[in-house]
Amino acid sequence: MKPFARWTVRLRLTLLYGVLFLGAGAVLLAVTYVLVVHGPPFVKVEPPAAPRLRDVFERPVPVVEPPVQRRAEYLWRFLVASVLALVLMTFAAVGLGWVVAGRVLRPLRTITATVREISARDLHQRLGSQGPDDEIRDLADTFDGLLGRLEAAFEAQRAFVANASHELRTPLTFERSLLEIALADPDAGVRDLRAACERVLTSNQGQERLIEALLTLSRSQRGLDQHEDLDLAEAAQATLGSARAEAAARGVRVEAALAVARTAGDPRLVERLAANLVHNAVRHNVAGGWAHVWTGIDAGRPTLRVRNSGPVIPADQVDALFQPFRRLAGDRTADGHGLGLGLSIVAAVAAAHHAELTARALPGGGLEVRAGFPGDA
Repeated sequence: MKPFARWTVRLRLTLLYGVLFLGAGAVLLAVTYVLVVHGPPFVKVEPPAAPRLRDVFERPVPVVEPPVQRRAEYLWRFLVASVLALVLMTFAAVGLGWVVAGRVLRPLRTITATVREISARDLHQRLGSQGPDDEIRDLADTFDGLLGRLEAAFEAQRAFVANASHELRTPLTFERSLLEIALADPDAGVRDLRAACERVLTSNQGQERLIEALLTLSRSQRGLDQHEDLDLAEAAQATLGSARAEAAARGVRVEAALAVARTAGDPRLVERLAANLVHNAVRHNVAGGWAHVWTGIDAGRPTLRVRNSGPVIPADQVDALFQPFRRLAGDRTADGHGLGLGLSIVAAVAAAHHAELTARALPGGGLEVRAGFPGDA
């Protein structure tokens, strides 16, 4: 292996220290030498021999110039001594720079060793730097924050996979049981087999809706495939027809105040966001309740706001409603109508459009969700 084949940061810093010191010393030596060479000549003052008192102020003091050869010899000795001193001090500076660079980079080696020990199974580890408040401390704290976000993302992914597996496995087990019972009955007629097939078909439709919702969630998290001019009022109006029919069956009153709110994005995803919010407001309501849909400009942003009455929601559980497979009443629903993905899709669509999504529990029960999109298209 060739020496210095890997130019580490410590080696580069050491060489940089040495080069800077050598350069500064050479400049200082050159300036000093020039000043000495071009400075005033050496003078030698000799008193007069046996002066008389009256001649002290009358006769000038003789000035004797030093020999040129002796002056050149002095300058050469000065230059050689200065160069030797500069070389010795450069070696000392390189050694000191090596030690200082090692001490400065020691926290980085600690960070590197800790990071190498971290894997996907133990993302709970943290660097926990206790050093001075400097750039390296900022790097360690930033990395700890990154590990925290990765840990949360991995946990959310594991929970999502587990919940999705449960949501898909339960109807499959139900369908298999229906078919096995129907086939095991030797007296089963066409009517019995048809009834079993219809129940399997109904269950299969629920799986289809779940898979479609999962695909929509995935597409929303991936980003926008289209970026077109759209109106939030039109997106909300498109879903009010079916929402009012469902609301009438549930005894819920739906009101709308739709004003033009233009933005840009994927029309299909924005319509899905509006549909999920409106249908969520209708389904998670109470008999004789209400739901209000509003679009317009709020704080300079095109906004869609949906409010509804309903059961009281603890304020600390509002954010959890936007997690996949989380519902208002437990983690599973008896009617099979809700998949627990509606608000998750809303959050993903809002993030893809860089929209501000806020939600708050209403004091008397119910929920208000506000999606503020970027400015006019």
